[in-house]
Amino acid sequence: MPSGPRPARTTTGLRLMRKLSSTRAFAKAAPHVIPAMDRAVHRLTRGKVLPSARMLPGLVLTARGAKSGLPRRTPLACMPDEGSGRGWVLIGSNFGRSGHPAWTANLLAQPEASVSWHGADIPVRARLLTGRERAQVWEAALAFWPPYAIYESRVDREIRLFRLERREGGGGARRDGRGDRDGGSPE
Repeated sequence: MPSGPRPARTTTGLRLMRKLSSTRAFAKAAPHVIPAMDRAVHRLTRGKVLPSARMLPGLVLTARGAKSGLPRRTPLACMPDEGSGRGWVLIGSNFGRSGHPAWTANLLAQPEASVSWHGADIPVRARLLTGRERAQVWEAALAFWPPYAIYESRVDREIRLFRLERREGGGGARRDGRGDRDGGSPE
């Protein structure tokens, strides 16, 4: 079961960020500001820095667009799967906004993807969690980041949870810095 590092650096910072991220204003603005900032800094630092990861662990997911088939890069908070040591859990909360985030549809259509994690590109396979496994991971997600409960209370859908597991042959090569591998904005 995921039990990654605690999300914040200080107790005061953690409380403040949890309170801020639970507001409707944050849910409205954050999806436009945070990913754009993360993409720019991630690209400029050749995958070594993801600003939002200062509060929650984060990675950059590259998945094929469900409709376009083009690579889509999406910075996301994640829960490292410490139990297996081989992957991550992604929570499709969409900041408590209606509708599933587009990256979840992309993973459902094409589960083979890659992540940039601490400057390394790692091939992964995504699996949508269901039933008892989903319930256990959801409880761990709520303990990891309590604002997920507020996000859940705002939506009429089941928040999608994905387990990303490393694919064999994926050693995690360093980015080569030859520019962004972005296929455009996320779908």
